[in-house]
Amino acid sequence: MRTIARRFTTLLLAGGLATGQASAAETLVERLTTDHHDLRLERLASGLEHPWSLARLPDGDFLVSERPGRLARVTPDGEVTRLSGVPEVRTSGQGGLLDLALHPDFGEDGGEHDWLYFTWSQPGEGGGASTLSRARLDGDALVDVETLFVQDRFTGPSHHYGSRLAWLPDGTLLMTIGDRGDSDRAQDGGTHAGSVLRLTEEGRVPDDNPFVDDDAVLDELFTMGNRNPQGLTVAADGTAWSTEHGPRTGDELNRLEAGVNYGWPEVSRGNDYTTNEPIGRDSAPGMRDPLHVFAGRFAPSGLAEVDGDAFPAWEGDLLAGGLASEKLVRLALEGDRVVEHELILEGQIGRIRDVRQGRDGALYLLSDHDDGGLFRLVPAD
Repeated sequence: MRTIARRFTTLLLAGGLATGQASAAETLVERLTTDHHDLRLERLASGLEHPWSLARLPDGDFLVSERPGRLARVTPDGEVTRLSGVPEVRTSGQGGLLDLALHPDFGEDGGEHDWLYFTWSQPGEGGGASTLSRARLDGDALVDVETLFVQDRFTGPSHHYGSRLAWLPDGTLLMTIGDRGDSDRAQDGGTHAGSVLRLTEEGRVPDDNPFVDDDAVLDELFTMGNRNPQGLTVAADGTAWSTEHGPRTGDELNRLEAGVNYGWPEVSRGNDYTTNEPIGRDSAPGMRDPLHVFAGRFAPSGLAEVDGDAFPAWEGDLLAGGLASEKLVRLALEGDRVVEHELILEGQIGRIRDVRQGRDGALYLLSDHDDGGLFRLVPAD
């Protein structure tokens, strides 16, 4: 899949990102200078209500989830159509229609794997639960909707759903679930909250999941001790990366590895909301320290690895979006060290909810507002 995407990107670059330039994009910043590349910031669409996630279809249209429970199809020239067939979501607080992910073989095998996977907060007795479903597209409707996974209990708090999705090279699917407002659940292997799950494409448990032989831990768990991971990507080399909200500061970048405990709430670099005192220890035996802690209140959401030929000096770097900070930052890594930390955007589009790189090589962003938008970063002419 990466090889196909790279060849596709090269062809588009040879034509000046031709498919992107055909759209009626509004230029917001003509030339944005960074350490390695000059960029142009464009708005492709507006009028999206708290957009949460983005997926690009093979025909060039975008699918955008809106947290109140709508799924929008956005054409390259900015026309927005809402699709029918979306399940009724619990829209309280941070809940609603959340992440989107196309099957890795979408559009490549005659339609057999043309599945759209999506997470959502399902209403039920006792509150809400993080849920994974999939469906097919039929015109402007979702059809053949299947519920693949529902977390172990419905609870009242309306925050910390996590809910990012990313495919591993072996065809299994990672899904993040926040602690659902109860920090102790992140250290309880008998609940799905506060963890990253690994599932098959049908929502079942892979035979080689790290805890399948541990009766004290649910089989779906891939990692535990996670507070609220809202950035997730799998790099070209197969490494899974996540950005995770700390309580008040202490936002983290983690390399996700099978069976690892990332410490929350016993280990945290963040502070209590009321007292502003440190919540946990910096480190603890048997728990993994964060690879990087963001300065201040970054509030991470959305994470992408830069790949292909559009931004050659950023090859392999991570781009992380921020909500409260309204920042987009670039992180270059060498082993376990962040060797470059560059601010790319700050405030130009507001709260950044999602960050994606398209097959055309461009970088796509969503802003989380009542009147949110879809934005694009491309090399400046």
